[in-house]
Amino acid sequence: MENTRRSILKKMTDAGIGTAGLALRCNAAAATVTTETSAEKKKKPAGKDDGKLRFGFIGTGSRCHEHINNVLSIPGNKIVAICDIQAGPIQRTLDHIAKFNVPAPKVYTGSEREFEKMLNNEEFDCVIIASPWEWHVPMSVAAMKAGVPYVGVEVSAANTLEECWDLVNVSEATGSHLNIMENVCYRRDCMAALNMVRKGLFGELLHATCGYEHDLRDVKFNDGKHYTYQKGGELRMGKDAFAEAQWRTNHSVRRNGDVYPTHGIGPVANCLDINRGNRFLSLSAMATQSRGLHKFIVDNGGENHPLAKVRFNLGDIVTSMIKCANGQTVIVTHDTNSPRPYSLGFRIQGTEGLWMNDGDHVYVENQSKPHRWDDSEEWFKKFDHTLWSKHEAEAAQAGHGGMDYVMMFDLINAIHNKKPAPMDCYDAAAWSAISALSEMSIARGGALVDFPDFTRGQWIHRQPAFALSE
Repeated sequence: MENTRRSILKKMTDAGIGTAGLALRCNAAAATVTTETSAEKKKKPAGKDDGKLRFGFIGTGSRCHEHINNVLSIPGNKIVAICDIQAGPIQRTLDHIAKFNVPAPKVYTGSEREFEKMLNNEEFDCVIIASPWEWHVPMSVAAMKAGVPYVGVEVSAANTLEECWDLVNVSEATGSHLNIMENVCYRRDCMAALNMVRKGLFGELLHATCGYEHDLRDVKFNDGKHYTYQKGGELRMGKDAFAEAQWRTNHSVRRNGDVYPTHGIGPVANCLDINRGNRFLSLSAMATQSRGLHKFIVDNGGENHPLAKVRFNLGDIVTSMIKCANGQTVIVTHDTNSPRPYSLGFRIQGTEGLWMNDGDHVYVENQSKPHRWDDSEEWFKKFDHTLWSKHEAEAAQAGHGGMDYVMMFDLINAIHNKKPAPMDCYDAAAWSAISALSEMSIARGGALVDFPDFTRGQWIHRQPAFALSE
């Protein structure tokens, strides 16, 4: 595999990054791609046996079920194998798959590394990873090194800069397509707004806001049986809890930054052509004090509850500002520990108008009444994306308002046509890096930190590709 390493080093040197840059910016990733991989194994072409794409799933919680619904509702797919360390989710997933009257998949369970056995034993066209965040990169890397041609990883794709480089380096070294499964990029209003941006309705873009503003207090705690906290019931987190409360809450204990940026930044990055003619240059972040989770414990369990002693590090509201190479600024907000209605806070603003999703507002100069908002619905009907207009009926039956279906359809279309992943390893790295960079900036008192160029200079020549056609 030394040739692979030399080719990566050459790419980096050509882009102005030598071996010193490799050590500083992707030392862990370099080690990853030099180890012997099984990517050289000959794999059967897609649909070789029966014409169906072969899917595997690692992590069998509720998110996996939503993906399974869409994989099996789109003709021409089958599920070969599933993997999880817990027997309960495995059985619930088998029961769920049985409702579709299709053959049961093989099951891999037991140790934490059982997914490696599944990847090496089976042949897949695509593996979807819907595990806890800390396992996203190890599992994605293992899948790519096992020769899986398309790997879909749930969000956020990575937690550290080293992990971001792992995704890029291994995808480049193996040729496997990594796709970040950011469903909000396929939200109907986001795709219509993207159409408006591409048709120049807002002029030259200047500024954007976005974020993840979602009260998750009753997801971060539960009674060990229900997905969300039941009023008056037990309060648990960690190994004694259920579902996301087993692992997600611990990130609020250990980290202080935007730990979940991609729902907001994904659609904005598409509008700004990030990694394709534009890129993120630098970031500065600040966080408020941490109050919401402790207050939730005291309000529901009392001051003497054992969890009241837990010290949460995550600020209740984290604000990051990003500067782009083409001049634009972006504000990203993370707010999950406070009582509030759900919002992703989108605002796409240019020299000739803007869209704000809070309030469903659009204003286009010389077309809207001066100083008066238009209802965005009428504009979005006119600029509805073809992925939605053609697949509205099928999407209506899917999760998250249909965007899960449209996302899976687009990925499957790429697999069938051997096209690049719709949201590739560079997107996964750039969008996810906001987590690590915001933590770094906050720890330094809001200091400006440089944004890595995960494309190594390719962004200058790469062309926009997301959702341009079917």
